[in-house]
Amino acid sequence: MMEKTATSKITKSREEYIKAMYILNNQNGEIRVTDVANKLNVSKASVNKAVKALNEEKLLTYETYGNIELTKEGEKLAKKILEAYDISFLFFRDVLGMQEEKAISDAEKLKNSISDDALNSLARFVHKELGLQNLNCNYDINNEKCHECIRRKKVQE
Repeated sequence: MMEKTATSKITKSREEYIKAMYILNNQNGEIRVTDVANKLNVSKASVNKAVKALNEEKLLTYETYGNIELTKEGEKLAKKILEAYDISFLFFRDVLGMQEEKAISDAEKLKNSISDDALNSLARFVHKELGLQNLNCNYDINNEKCHECIRRKKVQE
């Protein structure tokens, strides 16, 4: 049986689309094909192809020439993708002391190949190494409450 990774539900390419859409929605309050194409530097045809596939996977809804809306599941997956990246990035930059550019590159690679269990352990380790152990929690990448944890955000500020 293949071990599930934090973002194994979709391909790397579709992951980039869902992440971009989530960010655009937070920045602009809407998601349009043109904006996604500009953000990812791809053609509108490529965006439409990805939108169709993500719609079939029930990660978003879209009507031709309308706005794109992430479903609850799509939004949850986007948050998980970003969280996996953030944990990996903090590990490389703040724990290992890597240069930011290399930490960014390696975090992208790691988040696509690490299991949820390993990511949870890495998050707890990073929290401990960065002095966040007073959170006294059982971090879980699949628990959306962990992504939004007020105690965790306060300590990181």
